[in-house]
Amino acid sequence: MKDILDAIQSTDSTPADFAALPIPESYRAVTVHKDEVEMFNGLETKEKDPRKSLHVEDVAVPELGPGEALVAVMASSVNYNSVWTSIFEPMATFGFLERYGRLSELTKRHDLPYHVIGSDLAGVVLRTGPGVNAWRPGDEVVAHCLSVELESSDGHNDTMLDPEQRIWGFETNFGGLAEIALVKSNQLMPKPQHLSWEEAAAPGLVNSTAYRQLVSRNGAGMKQGDNVLIWGASGGLGSYATQFALAGGANPICVVSSEQKADICRSMGAEAIIDRSAEDYKFWKDAHTQDPKEWKRFGKRIREFTGGEDIDIVFEHPGRETFGASVYVTRKGGTITTCASTSGYMHEYDNRYLWMSLKRIIGSHFANYREAWEANRLIAKGKIHPTLSKVYSLEETGQAAYDVHRNLHQGKVGVLALAPSEGLGVRDEEMREKHVDAINRFRNV
Repeated sequence: MKDILDAIQSTDSTPADFAALPIPESYRAVTVHKDEVEMFNGLETKEKDPRKSLHVEDVAVPELGPGEALVAVMASSVNYNSVWTSIFEPMATFGFLERYGRLSELTKRHDLPYHVIGSDLAGVVLRTGPGVNAWRPGDEVVAHCLSVELESSDGHNDTMLDPEQRIWGFETNFGGLAEIALVKSNQLMPKPQHLSWEEAAAPGLVNSTAYRQLVSRNGAGMKQGDNVLIWGASGGLGSYATQFALAGGANPICVVSSEQKADICRSMGAEAIIDRSAEDYKFWKDAHTQDPKEWKRFGKRIREFTGGEDIDIVFEHPGRETFGASVYVTRKGGTITTCASTSGYMHEYDNRYLWMSLKRIIGSHFANYREAWEANRLIAKGKIHPTLSKVYSLEETGQAAYDVHRNLHQGKVGVLALAPSEGLGVRDEEMREKHVDAINRFRNV
């Protein structure tokens, strides 16, 4: 791995130099183990500790297949799917790997007793398989996490509808929290030149997810002037939704859980901010009963920020805890876009407020290749910025996942893989200088 890192850090390395580098037999990776999937049985979700289930160990480099690439990973990041994987909820990911392994002789590689996790990366292409023409060794890249086979017609209008659509590093093996990753070549996109490795790795999954859910015609199709309610507006997903709303001329109403998070939203340019903890919103009377009076109090508060208007779009991802309120406060004919459900998957709402007011609920999951490319393009142009708050080493990934699980973080949490320190990989210093305050916004809180 030292030769690979030396080539990446050298200013004189050529594609031929990278192509000539020997690929090691093994690499360090963050894994979960199939024989440990019952280790948290009997515990409440909040009591399950990723530090106990995530391992950093040497694993074999997988065989490179057609249309694929091996990438030297300089940095990655922790997403909520990394947390789900680590606590084996809502199910152990080994079921995904087993099903994928039955698809073909090539996909059998993924069905292993360990799972290399991670759905983000920034790094350098080492090898490409047969049929790859767009990328070559030495290219600096980031990867989106959509893995598709595209053998069915269903996926050719929107690749997210491919019957074999999967999230790389969650529903496939050989993910990005490692020194080397295996990806399909159509997951690769150019690394933004003004960002460091860890900054470039941070937006991937959440930035693309927020773009589809809020901006794309496959999601809410946000337009100028829309009132957009954003739950968790300073978090991994919400921090990008807030930026998209502001950049697109919409009016974000940012819901946060502390004054510190409110300050982050203000620093992004948001003005309408609701601290749900300080204002003590309790949408549930108990585990089984919601409180419509709290929905109404919440809706009244929103109108104070909008000049009496109701919400056009709700950017929903907490799920069970907030969904009833989200449906209620949306205007007649408005849209609730939903993903993730980090507080619970079994949503409950009063359907009278949906059907009689002609509202729409749209399910949104990650992004297709074009949407991911557009989202990354906005990062590369400095229109949208990383929301990286803290960076861990590969060995500390368990602690990073624990922080995300317990909501102890802001924005995104990064992980260094091959990169020996933070701040490396910047190629366009002039552009970086223009945006350095925005790039570091979440690091300064």
